[in-house]
Amino acid sequence: MKTSTTAPLPADPSTPAEAGGPLVLALPKGRILSELGPLLARAGIAPAADYLDEDSRRLRFETNHPGLDVVRVRPFDVATFVAHGAAQIGVCGADVLMEFDYDQIYAPLDLGIGRCRVSVAGPVNAASAEDIAAWSRVTVATKYPTIAHRHFATRGVQAEIVHLNGAMELAPSLGLSRVIVDLVQTGSTLRANGLVETEVIAQVTSRLIVNRTALKTRPEAIGAWIARFRAAMAELHAR
Repeated sequence: MKTSTTAPLPADPSTPAEAGGPLVLALPKGRILSELGPLLARAGIAPAADYLDEDSRRLRFETNHPGLDVVRVRPFDVATFVAHGAAQIGVCGADVLMEFDYDQIYAPLDLGIGRCRVSVAGPVNAASAEDIAAWSRVTVATKYPTIAHRHFATRGVQAEIVHLNGAMELAPSLGLSRVIVDLVQTGSTLRANGLVETEVIAQVTSRLIVNRTALKTRPEAIGAWIARFRAAMAELHAR
């Protein structure tokens, strides 16, 4: 019978009296919050009770650590909050990092959660007959204009972007675009709307990210939290 020994976490990094106030950890709304639960708990982070309440109007929550607050924002906004220093630490998908490529973000840990992929998809009845290499240009519905442009440019195809924030799957059937580039987890929404994946651009997991300037100015506090997340991941993977 396999036994698991719980390793002690690195020292409590809370420093409430430190200049600059509490560190801010930006977390994404939606499905990733539930996947983050065990990792946050193992890292010793317990946000306020209404943190998981989608009906709560609060967006910033205290935690059991006086030196750490949590903010709950849209997944695409986590990287922006961290890059501009509004939050010093965050969790976001690799897709967001690929799309924005902020210089001020350092991503020390792949958390291994939120697994999905960024893919090209098109109508089922056309996908098998079409050869992307033969195209000179294509209309693409997506919320990832940078990723889409880069992907098709490597194939010598000019992408004309139709920027949508949701309901991408409707675009081909309504004549808005020829294909879409979107985040895919199971593919069930694609199939329900008559689409099929034709290419996988990148596999995606969630990453722990930090602001580079904050890491230089508050290295002990931020470094301690990175160590806590690393230790928490090691413990969870050992089970």
